Amino acid sequence: MGGTRRSAPDAEWVQMYRAGLPASRIASLSAAAESTVRYHLQIAAREEPSLRAEHRRAVPRPPAKMDSRSLQNLEDIIALYRAEGRLPSPRAKSARERALSTWLGRRRQDADNGTLSPTVKARLGEIPGWDAPRRQKERREALWNQRLVELIAYRAEGKDWPLHKNAGTEQERVLGVWIHGQRITYRHGTLAPARQARLDAELPGWRQGRPRRGGRPKPPPLEN
Repeated sequence: MGGTRRSAPDAEWVQMYRAGLPASRIASLSAAAESTVRYHLQIAAREEPSLRAEHRRAVPRPPAKMDSRSLQNLEDIIALYRAEGRLPSPRAKSARERALSTWLGRRRQDADNGTLSPTVKARLGEIPGWDAPRRQKERREALWNQRLVELIAYRAEGKDWPLHKNAGTEQERVLGVWIHGQRITYRHGTLAPARQARLDAELPGWRQGRPRRGGRPKPPPLEN
């Protein structure tokens, strides 16, 4: 009839363990003996076999360390964005650019897992939407349309084509980087026909931009 009555696992301790906290930390927060906490968690794990796996998945992993190669990849990606207003493409002709695209994809996974290096996160924060999955075409399309509308309004104010280098304002720099990227993409033959049609119709002269000044002086006329 009698017998020892088994204590039921403490629900709060189980939830804390499931969230990734170790038994020692749970004991400290609960002002309980660590051996008591471990005993209850063992009971809970027998009743719920998936508990330990959930705990392991929830334990925060340390950020990935940055080596010299990663730092160079980071700077090259930022330089590409500043120069052309875009991220590296996995379909680029350049093997180096394809490698950068692969590296950036891994950093997106790190961001999703909470293990992204603070250095990378801070530097890539300069690039809007860098961590958006490539399947989110709607988000990128919306940003492209936004930049187009902003540039149309900018030009309607009587301003010259924005510069992507030596810009006078942050607005000019952002728009200058964007339209410079469209020109580069057009010259590479990879600009989407629909986008090219909109640029041609709504921003005449966008391909040429500002007229070049200076140049080689003309030779003097030959004497008779």
